[in-house]
Amino acid sequence: MAKDYKILVVNPGSTSTKVALFSNEQFLFEKKIKHSNEELSIFSKIIDQYEFRLEIILNFLKEKGIDYSTLDAVVGRGGLLKPIASGTYRVNEKMLEDLRKGTSGEHASNLGGILASGIAKKLSIPAYLVDPVVIDEMKPIARISGMPEIPRVSILHALNQKAVARKAALDLGKKYEKANFIIAHLGGGISVGVHCQGKVIDVNNALNGEGPFTPERSGGVPVGALVELCFSGKFTKDEIMKKIKGKGGLVAYLNTNDVREVLNRIKQGDKKAKLILEAMAYQVAKEIGAGATVLKGQIDAIILTGGIAYANEFINMVKDRISFLSLVMIYPGEEEMLALCNGALRVLKGEEVGKIY
Repeated sequence: MAKDYKILVVNPGSTSTKVALFSNEQFLFEKKIKHSNEELSIFSKIIDQYEFRLEIILNFLKEKGIDYSTLDAVVGRGGLLKPIASGTYRVNEKMLEDLRKGTSGEHASNLGGILASGIAKKLSIPAYLVDPVVIDEMKPIARISGMPEIPRVSILHALNQKAVARKAALDLGKKYEKANFIIAHLGGGISVGVHCQGKVIDVNNALNGEGPFTPERSGGVPVGALVELCFSGKFTKDEIMKKIKGKGGLVAYLNTNDVREVLNRIKQGDKKAKLILEAMAYQVAKEIGAGATVLKGQIDAIILTGGIAYANEFINMVKDRISFLSLVMIYPGEEEMLALCNGALRVLKGEEVGKIY
């Protein structure tokens, strides 16, 4: 009889921690634990939130009556590590060191592997990361930026993009490794990945300053003007970085990162809100159009996913500009929790070899 694997999934976001328990692929429960600004404001760095979040997770499991000693593995959302190939990775000391340092930047997802390891070590079971945001499958030509000191890098919502790519391929009766997709993950950050036969061969850096602007990120801005702003003496480096990530995009223009709120303002006749949201959709569509040139028009489908994909009004703004290119498929929300579980499960079942960081 096939073994029943119990897998705990931990997915830390900027203001919440999602926790899910699986028995093989079967959801047993899922909970999104929200953290108030007041709770998080006492920590100067995201990494300092480790003990706080760990205690909350363990207390929640206790409240649910879950005996976490029955777990077979813990899997966390991947963070900003060094560029690596797609796959499932066993958390090791080198990985923990790079997550704590924020080798490629500071992000809540850096806590994923650390929290998974913290729980797993108590039980002497493996901790894994699956398809972290730094998955790098870009072709050499895509790395050239125009300035040798600054190569283009791959930072994307790899976990959800890979998960919905596999789902879309299945729905089309194809293998992911034989399909060509352009996938736009629409959330707090926006990544538009060009998937060519199972690899993301080009993508905008979705973290800090490339591609469309987003609910809280500036996207690509005019470079010369940005340099002038940096040396104007009006802003510190940290303040400039906040303008790029955290206080850019919708937040900068409309003082909110909530697309639903923007849509409500539009319904009430707010013309500025309408212009800014349409501009965000315009930029997403432009990035998808650029991806179409990478694939030379050979596109099986364009896929729109992420939390904003629930907003039909926004999706229609994007579809209006891209429908001529290919079939457009919508997968709202994120498949991240199940994708994390499945990545660990493939290794536990021996269907895939766990990778070493």
